Amino acid sequence: MPNAIGALLLGGVFGVALCPVIDVRGSTVLAQGATYDVIITGGRVVDGSGAPWFTADVGIVGGRIVRVGALAGATATRRVDATGLVVAPGFIDPHAHARERLFDLPTAEGYLLQGITTVVDGNDGSSPLPVAPYLARAAAAHFSPNVALFVGHGTVRDQVMGSANRKATPAELDSMKALVATAMREGALGLSTGLAYVPGTFAPTDEVVALSAVARDFGGIYTSHMRDEGGGVIASVQETIRIGEAARIAVHISHHKVGGRRQFGQSVQTLALIQSARARGVDVTFDVYPYTASHTGLSLIFPRWAMADDGLNARLTDPKVRDEVKRGMLDFIDERFGDDPARIQLARCSFDPSLGGKTIADLLTAAGRPLTQSATADMVIDLQLKGGCSAIFHAYDEPDVERLMQSPFGMIGSDGSLTRLGDGAPHPRAFGTYPRVLGRYVRERHVLSLEDAVRKMTSFPAARLGLQDRGLVREGMAADLTIFDAAAIIDRSTFTSPHHYSQGVRYVLVNGALVIDRGTHTGARPGQVLKGPGARP
Repeated sequence: MPNAIGALLLGGVFGVALCPVIDVRGSTVLAQGATYDVIITGGRVVDGSGAPWFTADVGIVGGRIVRVGALAGATATRRVDATGLVVAPGFIDPHAHARERLFDLPTAEGYLLQGITTVVDGNDGSSPLPVAPYLARAAAAHFSPNVALFVGHGTVRDQVMGSANRKATPAELDSMKALVATAMREGALGLSTGLAYVPGTFAPTDEVVALSAVARDFGGIYTSHMRDEGGGVIASVQETIRIGEAARIAVHISHHKVGGRRQFGQSVQTLALIQSARARGVDVTFDVYPYTASHTGLSLIFPRWAMADDGLNARLTDPKVRDEVKRGMLDFIDERFGDDPARIQLARCSFDPSLGGKTIADLLTAAGRPLTQSATADMVIDLQLKGGCSAIFHAYDEPDVERLMQSPFGMIGSDGSLTRLGDGAPHPRAFGTYPRVLGRYVRERHVLSLEDAVRKMTSFPAARLGLQDRGLVREGMAADLTIFDAAAIIDRSTFTSPHHYSQGVRYVLVNGALVIDRGTHTGARPGQVLKGPGARP
């Protein structure tokens, strides 16, 4: 089944016809005696389609794969001996958070050493606006990975309405439509929402439908951090499906998960909803990461109404309003963490970097406070008034992660931020997502086959995003390749000791250039800006 579905995906059953950004010119036949730029010899080719692996050499010229087959006796500027290694398409991360950090860390070792060759940003409703200046800066900066971008609904709404908790007027909706249309012409892949976050959370469903329809008209897709991943997860999946159905657009659920102990196991129902929707013609997919914890702002714990008009801190300093805010917080805390404040682990606090890695339980104990839900809420309020923090929420169940990972409609995505080694206390997904899937879930736990795991990292996201010249080891495709040791690949970053690169990725090529050579970054920065199907010259 997975292989068959993978073939269908590549055949275009996703409903929206997406055009390539860079023309695929097909197989190139070299003149007799010509020299390849790179020849990769002796590897096990897992081509990204889901088909069984095979042994072949891979020849590259001008940044493209021009030969997959026997190349004994051919000459090359550089030969890579892949004997005993897997040769796969470069991994495509459909949900990354790298945007501005890429200008500080253009070589992006944390991504490249996972085998990631393309990062997609502008997720969760947040993006640069306008899109064109960012993409121009990115092209001029010459990052190591390729970069693509969604336009964020939250950013669009904020530009037109700020953080107002109300429905848009017709004129405001027209202004938002115009901004989305411009972003699509400038190269966005589609529209993203963060309906769990301010200001996106204040948008009614019909507003999202209207803006998604604009993205559809340019060949884009709709991707969403849904309104609720806890007690309201089923209703949120239903809303996402309704948006796709009403806007007639392909929809993609970002980092699908089921949060809170009372919801454990509900991935059975969410997957059934997705299956049913697809059966009636709604094009729904999702991505998933291989961890039982998320990473976001502590502000997620506050009720959304309290954050309207940028007024949270003012409301928290009013004793009567603070009590009302706290009651809403207690519902969230009970649902996601119960009576265990150790499940909230601080990642970064701008006002005190030393708090990174500590849990709310650690802070309560140090302050002599009880480990209760009420004290947890008070501590979160205190942290917010001091400047706020991001945090890792340990709130998910391993069987749900595995069930979602196995679904033929789920691909792999990191949701990982680009992070400098040694900086703060990041989620380990920043360094380990893809090797963790290949090491823990393929080699150790046999949750996925090697071929299907690679499909979920390559051709599946490429097809979903409209990157038609990436995601496969095929003649004519862009030479984005990841070469790894299937027996050794594994993540080394953990929640308590996150600052470790993964191991097992030996070589990575981006657009035909070696970026990782025998496990070491070469300093090469051959990445390209990949624009969406609606991009205009």
